[in-house]
Amino acid sequence: MNIQVKDLYKNFGDFQAIKGVDFSIEEGKLVGLLGPSGGGKTSILRMLAGLEEPSSGQVILNGKVANGLTVQEREIGFVFQNYALFKHMTVFENVAYGLKVKKVDKARIKQRVEELLELMGLAQTINKYPHQLSGGQKQRVAFARALAPKPKLLLLDEPFAAIDAKVRKDLRLWLRNVISEFGITTIFVTHDQDEAIEVADELLIINSGKVEQQGTPWDIYHRPASRFVAEFLGNSNQLISPVTLKGFEILQKYQDGQEWKENSSVFIRPEWIEIRPLDVSYQKNAGETAEVTHVHFRGDAWYIELQLADLKLFTSLSINAPRYQVGDQVNLLIHKLSIFSDVGNEIAGNSLLNVSLSYHI
Repeated sequence: MNIQVKDLYKNFGDFQAIKGVDFSIEEGKLVGLLGPSGGGKTSILRMLAGLEEPSSGQVILNGKVANGLTVQEREIGFVFQNYALFKHMTVFENVAYGLKVKKVDKARIKQRVEELLELMGLAQTINKYPHQLSGGQKQRVAFARALAPKPKLLLLDEPFAAIDAKVRKDLRLWLRNVISEFGITTIFVTHDQDEAIEVADELLIINSGKVEQQGTPWDIYHRPASRFVAEFLGNSNQLISPVTLKGFEILQKYQDGQEWKENSSVFIRPEWIEIRPLDVSYQKNAGETAEVTHVHFRGDAWYIELQLADLKLFTSLSINAPRYQVGDQVNLLIHKLSIFSDVGNEIAGNSLLNVSLSYHI
């Protein structure tokens, strides 16, 4: 199913929850709605489903305006974060429910339910009741029930929120594989960045009722369209006061004495910072002398905090990289940084490196 949303607004009394949202989604895409709590993600999802009517604007499904159509008329499957399984029904009866409502032939219902439960790895639970299942099993039953009537669009509202971290991580890969198997357009709401980046083909970053940016996880992470996106998605070093950095003379045009010019922000991703021995010879003059102030073990990486003049920075190193100790003097090489201001956004590369980088975002 192709989706278009045009100039969508939603008011709850005097509160404007959604403010002129526009986006489109191609058929078969798995798209994550990502943003802070209260930003409007679930309101958008509910309007797509037909559970809420827009105050104004259009929801267009496969080229047809869907405003006023019911959930059934939109051919949508919905999975809630609390499973919403019928406690008095077996797994078979839960998955079969939507098909029975559509008055599908009993033999076909049996075949469809058994196919889905086999695909979900739940064949052995067919006669069990919800209270006899684990959290992960309950969520997979909820997916099977939503998929049973062969919807054209699947909507997931924080589907793994009620599941413990280990099971949630396993279910991400499972969800990716299931959606690929069915080729169904899917939109899921989440506030978990790792979940969104790992699972989604595209992300819609939602903030204060507006779409901040739409794109692949890679594009959004590497080319954030606003300071909000740069700060929200992933980790960054944010420079809170003007600084002088080797190779970044460009910063001067965003500085006014000891203050940033109005609405200017600078971010440095931790992977844009390279730590080298103090006596390094390769492009040594492009780096700065800094001191290691903290070293934290993160299982698969070392998290390193550094002091560069008055600037506190952090980065990470592979667990197999040379070990640095607190107090070590190092050559700290910043490869690039992001700048956001009223006059535009850009990513600037270190001009002292052999290959410099600077482009607008």
